[in-house]
Amino acid sequence: MQPGASPPAGGGPPVVAFGGNALLPDARDPDAAAAQAGAFAEAMLTLLSDDSGLVLVHGNGPQVGALLLQNEAGRNEVPASALDVLVAETQGSIGYLLSRSLHNALRARAIQVVTVVTQVVVDPADPAMANPTKPVGPFYPETDRADLVAERGWQVVTVAGKGVRRLVPSPLPIDVIEIDAISAAAAAGRLVVAGGGGGIPVARADGGELVGVEAVIDKDRTAALVAIRLDARSFIILTEVPHASVGFGTSDEAPILEMSIDRAQELLDEGEFPPGSMGPKVESAIAYARATGRPALITNVESLADALEGRNGTLVL
Repeated sequence: MQPGASPPAGGGPPVVAFGGNALLPDARDPDAAAAQAGAFAEAMLTLLSDDSGLVLVHGNGPQVGALLLQNEAGRNEVPASALDVLVAETQGSIGYLLSRSLHNALRARAIQVVTVVTQVVVDPADPAMANPTKPVGPFYPETDRADLVAERGWQVVTVAGKGVRRLVPSPLPIDVIEIDAISAAAAAGRLVVAGGGGGIPVARADGGELVGVEAVIDKDRTAALVAIRLDARSFIILTEVPHASVGFGTSDEAPILEMSIDRAQELLDEGEFPPGSMGPKVESAIAYARATGRPALITNVESLADALEGRNGTLVL
């Protein structure tokens, strides 16, 4: 999109990406959880129209980490589950909690909430598959490093003061198996929870059949792919801060309310957006804006209303 040009009109349902803890009921404080769910639902109502629905893509980092810890604790009693199966389990559990909370918060509108267990295709030849970088699961004593590498075939990383941790690949998503089902549910005006945890990682074997992959996919990148496949009329990434910044965390920090995809890429290349936090969000915003000609928005729930009015948030044009 050229500066000053209007984004293409129309398009499919809005797509919103957010972290795995954004809307999970807290058993220690159910009243606060209900209020959080209500606030989140009200924010989503500003994006939800009767004729196009809405698609939510959530993270699952803490939840899949907890399952890996359970795997480890019970590995002498029951066979451990593969990582793709654990991602599927978190899609079901988080999807249920999200669906219940949103249903309760939106019951006056009688909006149906649908969770789609979603498989996301990755390329086995993706360079990331040979270079695991994503730490998952529990910490192990440094003295276990040799056994973890030799007996389990893991790559591990040492975290100072905590021990060693397993590393798994984080390949790029290239296709969404259930995209037609997601599209149909959204087109019927439903609020669709899909692509949880970045999707269940699968690959296509030589015969075309799907096989599970031991990997995790970044949820923002999957959300961008879903938004592109649906030709979403808007793509919003909700994070912990109201906007992206240059010099984040320094005395020179300055907010970015708008940037072109070229400027965003320059700042990425300069290291302004770290790979473990804002980097994938900006990369995903660039991908959507480039593919659709529509701006992507990065903000937090509290600032969403202002961001939609151009008073906060970061637009990637």
